[in-house]
Amino acid sequence: MGFIQKFGLWTEQQQQAARDVLARAEELRSVRVSFVDQHGLLRGKTIPASGLAAVFSSGMTCVSTLLSKDTSGTTVFKAFNADGGLGVAAMAGAADIVMVPDPTTFHSIPWTDGTARILCDLRFQNGEQVPFCSRGVFRTVVDRARAAGFGYQTGIEIEFHLYRRADHAPNADGIGKCTYPTPVEPINQGNQLLSEDRGDEVEPVAQRISEVLERMGIQLRSIEVEYGANQLEVTLDPAEGLRSADAVVILRSTIKQVARRHGYHATFMCRPKITDSKSSGWHLHQSLVGDSGNAFVPEDGDGPISTVGRQFIAGQLAHAKAACVFANPTINGYKRFQPYSMAPDRIAWARDNRGAMIRLVGSAEEGTTHIENRVGESAANPYLYMASQLHSGLLGIDAGLPLPASADDPYTTEAARLPVNLREAVDALEADTVFAKAMGVQFVAYYAAIKRAEIARFERTVTDWEHHEYFDLY
Repeated sequence: MGFIQKFGLWTEQQQQAARDVLARAEELRSVRVSFVDQHGLLRGKTIPASGLAAVFSSGMTCVSTLLSKDTSGTTVFKAFNADGGLGVAAMAGAADIVMVPDPTTFHSIPWTDGTARILCDLRFQNGEQVPFCSRGVFRTVVDRARAAGFGYQTGIEIEFHLYRRADHAPNADGIGKCTYPTPVEPINQGNQLLSEDRGDEVEPVAQRISEVLERMGIQLRSIEVEYGANQLEVTLDPAEGLRSADAVVILRSTIKQVARRHGYHATFMCRPKITDSKSSGWHLHQSLVGDSGNAFVPEDGDGPISTVGRQFIAGQLAHAKAACVFANPTINGYKRFQPYSMAPDRIAWARDNRGAMIRLVGSAEEGTTHIENRVGESAANPYLYMASQLHSGLLGIDAGLPLPASADDPYTTEAARLPVNLREAVDALEADTVFAKAMGVQFVAYYAAIKRAEIARFERTVTDWEHHEYFDLY
C-alpha cells in the first residue's frame, strides 16, 4: 500500500484523474512534480514519465527547509533544532516532507517537448498536512466557506512588465547568459494605456503567451497594454476555489518562462527601478456562490448588494491591515499605495470607483454583483492572498458586521490608512488576534518571522539613495 492510499489522501475525483493521466503517460518524456512555496513560487523535481505511477502511489519527498527560506533563499529558522526551528518535530534536522500530487492539476508544458507538470500538496511522513503549505492553507478556508454553504469565486486582473533581455545570446542549446539582476532594454517609453500601436509592438510574444496558456487550459479574457511603459495586464474569467489560485501560479510561471525563451524578461515585481515604470497591481474580483447562485445579489432587489455581501465587505475592511501582508508580501509593493494613482491608500469601499480599496461592481439584474479588491500587488502568493481575503469576509459574516458608508471621494475621505511598509503590515497581522486565529496562530507566527527576516536584510543593505545622498556631502 502506497503513501497516498495508506493515508486516504485522494478523493474519488483525484483517483479517476490519476487513472486518466497514467493512460496518457506514454506520450510524455518527463513530468515536473511541483509545489508552491510560501512566496508563491514553484519548487520541485523533474522525473521521467515512467516514474509517474510511483509518484502517484507514494508521492515524492523534498527537503523541509524549502519552507524555511525568505525571498533570498536564506534559511531563517534553526532547521537542525529538535523542533526544526518552527516548533514542529517532523521538520527537525531538515527532514523530508512529501509532495503529494493532485492529479486534477496535471497539464502539459507546450514550450518544451513531451513535458508536463503536476501541482502538489505537502504532507509530513505521518500523513498529516504540513501547516505551512500555501495550497493547504487556502483549502482550509475554502472548506470552511463550503461548510457555511458558500463557494468562493474569483476573477483575476494582474499586471506585469515585459522587457527585452539585453544579454540574450543563446548558445547551441538555446541557453542565454545568466546574470543577476537580469539586464534589460525597454521596449517603449512613456504612458501607454491601451495603446494599440504599443500592443502591436509586443504582439508576437503576447500572442505566443496566449497560445501556450490556451493549450494548458487557461483562456485569457484579454491581454492589454497598461498605463506604464513596458507594462501589460492579463485577465481571466472567474473560477472557483483552488482552481483560480492554481491558474495564477501556472499563468505567472508560463509568462516568465515563455518570455525568457523568446529573448524577453517578464517580471511581476511591483515597481521596477526603470524609467517610466508604474506599479503593477493585482485586482481580485470576488463573490460567494450559494445554492441559489450569486450570494451577493440583493435578496429583494433593493440596494446594490445583499446582506451577506455587505457583511463580507465589512469583514475585509475590518481586517484589511492584517490581510495586507498577504496581498503585498514584498518591501517594494508598498510603494504602490499612492493617492490619485488608481491604487488605494486607505481602507474604504465605493461603488465603481477605482480609487477605493474595494470597488463594488456588477449588475443585480444580470446576477453579476461582486466586489473588486484592489489592494494586492502582482507578486502575491495567490493561495495566501485569496485565503486572507476569504477569511476576512467570512469573519465579517460570522460577526454580522455593519457596512460603513461608501467613500465617494476615496483619497480624501476619513478612513484608516493601509500599512505604509512591510514592517507595519507584519505588525498589523500579529496584532489582529481574531484574524490570526482564523488563519492559524502557528502559520501566522511562521509567516511573520519570514517577513521580518526579509525586512532585517533590507535594513542592513546600503541603498543607492543613501550613497547618492551622503557620499559627497560628508
